[in-house]
Amino acid sequence: MLLNETHDPSLQSWVASAHKADTDFPIQNLPHGVFRRQQSTEAWRGGVAIGDAILDLAALAALPSHERPMDDEAAQALLAASQARLNELMALGPAAWRALRLALSRALRVGAPQAAAWRACLVPQAEAEYRLPVEVGNYTDFFTSSHHALNAGRVFQPGRELLPQFKWLPIGYHGRASTVAISDTPLQRPAGQILLPGQQQPVYAPTRQLDFELELAVLVGTGNALGQTLSLAQAEQQLFGLCLLNDWSARDFQAWEYQPLGPLLAKNFHSTISPWVVTQEALAPFRVAQPARPVNDPAPLPYLSNTEDQAHGALAITLEVFLSSATMREQGMPPLHLSSGPASNMYWTINQIVTHHASNGCNLNPGDLLGTGTISAPTRDGFGSLLELTQGGRDPITLPTGEARTFLEDGDEVILRATASADGFVSIGFGDCRAIVLPAR
Repeated sequence: MLLNETHDPSLQSWVASAHKADTDFPIQNLPHGVFRRQQSTEAWRGGVAIGDAILDLAALAALPSHERPMDDEAAQALLAASQARLNELMALGPAAWRALRLALSRALRVGAPQAAAWRACLVPQAEAEYRLPVEVGNYTDFFTSSHHALNAGRVFQPGRELLPQFKWLPIGYHGRASTVAISDTPLQRPAGQILLPGQQQPVYAPTRQLDFELELAVLVGTGNALGQTLSLAQAEQQLFGLCLLNDWSARDFQAWEYQPLGPLLAKNFHSTISPWVVTQEALAPFRVAQPARPVNDPAPLPYLSNTEDQAHGALAITLEVFLSSATMREQGMPPLHLSSGPASNMYWTINQIVTHHASNGCNLNPGDLLGTGTISAPTRDGFGSLLELTQGGRDPITLPTGEARTFLEDGDEVILRATASADGFVSIGFGDCRAIVLPAR
């Protein structure tokens, strides 16, 4: 993805809030989402975030053509982007996505003649509610962070090393698309089978080891036909964008059910994604080299390796996790910062996981969601789960109220945030990915 005029750090918007120092959504970002006004019966429709506002794309599409001048490709993309889901836009492909982004960027700049007409199409984000931006047809979660694999494995077996397969292929499992939920959707504590210490048979009970997982969600754009494979270069052209993903986990269910076929109830009860999809094009300035593998690790097989992906396949994104208990919120305390680390702490690139997923002819479709798996650092300040942060519950976290946490309690709220930054460019953010834990039914 090449740099172009939409990435120019000198661009200024007539939407004043797009210039606030702490905004996630300057004019250089322009992420897509689906919204309506809170407590309304309005139709869901597509929008683009700009500062603390939303550009209502359905209202924009309804303007007379002379008030929204754009070429035919951008106009077609605008109609698709204004719908109640983004799948139609995603199916149009990169040329249409670029045409729409360019048209929106130019019209949102200071001095644009469209400003007066377009101002009426703005909705304050504070007045909006959101739904899933895409119809998620399939969800696959990967396991791309070697640091997470080692940290989690050593909670149970000190000195444990990576399984040999981890260094040869991006490991993943098929998730549950129906339980992917938008940010701010409460999480009901799930029940399942647990084998308690010292017992010979399991019990059915609410999880006692509810955990978060800090991930990125990769949203497929055009996809590939059944039986078609994708090269690394082709894989990049299939991707529409990224959002944040919290793939909640019940660690006690997981420990009991994991063998022989992997996770099921431990993972399929709820997965939270952030409402704004940051496009691949918006992320172009933040491409960085994939960190070098340890000297003795094998080189990827040819279908998973090329020089371009190694030179630019990672992203300069800082990921953060915050925790707020019910008591903290009652006392007006800010959320506690738990960890922070770079998204480049992935052993496999995003293009590699897409290429591998399609390498057997599996067809990926517009709106399919691929999770990166928990992204963790080698040190505690960058751990991406409570399993790692508390060493499986052996080292509790103390909250500002004096409360202790080994795993999540009812009333706890987990907030994920992310910022992409690079020298010479305007930083862009992803918005919050958050949910509160409710008691089990």
